[in-house]
Amino acid sequence: MKLKSLLIANAVLLGSFALQAHAEDEAQLIKQGEYLSRLGDCMACHTVSGKGDYAGGLAIESNLGTIYSTNITPDKEHGIGNYSEQQFSDAVRKGVLPNGSRLYPAMPYPDYAKISDADMHALYVYFMKGVKPSSEQPPETDLSFPFSQRWGMRFWNWAFTSDKPFQPIGGASEEVNRGAYIVESLGHCGSCHTPRGLGMNEKALDSDDDQFLAGGSLNSWDVPSLRGLPRWSEQEIVDYLQTGRNDKAAVGGEMKSVIEHSSSHMTDADLKAIASYLKFLGGNPALQAYDVKKQQATEAKLTAAKGLSEGERLYIDNCGACHFVTGKGAPGIFPELDQATIVNAKDPSGLIHTILAGAQQPSTEKAPSTLAMPGFAKRLDDDQVAKLATFIRQGWSNNAPAVTKDQVAEVRKTLKGE
Repeated sequence: MKLKSLLIANAVLLGSFALQAHAEDEAQLIKQGEYLSRLGDCMACHTVSGKGDYAGGLAIESNLGTIYSTNITPDKEHGIGNYSEQQFSDAVRKGVLPNGSRLYPAMPYPDYAKISDADMHALYVYFMKGVKPSSEQPPETDLSFPFSQRWGMRFWNWAFTSDKPFQPIGGASEEVNRGAYIVESLGHCGSCHTPRGLGMNEKALDSDDDQFLAGGSLNSWDVPSLRGLPRWSEQEIVDYLQTGRNDKAAVGGEMKSVIEHSSSHMTDADLKAIASYLKFLGGNPALQAYDVKKQQATEAKLTAAKGLSEGERLYIDNCGACHFVTGKGAPGIFPELDQATIVNAKDPSGLIHTILAGAQQPSTEKAPSTLAMPGFAKRLDDDQVAKLATFIRQGWSNNAPAVTKDQVAEVRKTLKGE
């Protein structure tokens, strides 16, 4: 009897240890999955202010119409609580729901296809056991014909996606390959920074193709190339991703949400890996040769404040206090205008929008201040904005085409409340 009791006690003790070990493993997976969800920027698209985390309902504007993000909490009726791990993986990697319905690639599954099995498992555990269920029912996506026919996505996927797993770059360092994995899979950077084809597909999905991360267009904003980033050091890339600002630029447009919800939560090691990978890609020449004489001529004329054009006068009156006569701004506070990507973009819509609506930097752990630029939509008319933008695009060392008042009028129509 004593031996039997001892065996039972040992079994109970071993079972207790096993349960404790399982609980610790699960807790670690939940923590890992939460971090991976930040790498994947799931929060930005699936959370609406005032609603529960991941409860969906964000309106995503696309060339097809408005697409609403879904509830991805573990609620069994309105969320993904009934998904098996395989069904979860198929939705994330292939854009296929358990009922066979197809997701639109506003969900970046062409990039998520490269997520590793281990990371997918951690994500599943996190969303099933680390996220609070929400019974929120987001609006249904209802696109016009023929885009409403989701079955057609089967052929789109066949033509434009790949089930090839992430392939490390031969001869590259471990750090570069870590950056490549984040950028090409969870980070889905190519979904905005890679040019799109006629089928609205990303023209490349990894660094094997020079078109990958070579720049694109999003909601009429020119999206810059990330290949090499020749004007930025690795540390400036890290600073930008971590805080939304560096000594040359400040975040704007869709990238603000990425900084706020994703990259500002990444570890220093992962941010350095991303920077190393982007610099490794190269292939992106400098914006243009820096014209010192032209820059000095603009600075001298603005300083003298004599014989100014209307665009130059508007700049002195509205912009000069922060961006200065040099066009260099203040490092880490007010961004440079001289040689800035948004200023020299082929499509000036981003610059026009910023002048009209203003901009505000996100508050992050390492840069909690929220510096804001006011909008000038009520202060300046279309012709004045066009002349101001033209001066900025052609002053100092910049050399971009002029802006018309018709272009300003088109952007003004998109402003809320206008």
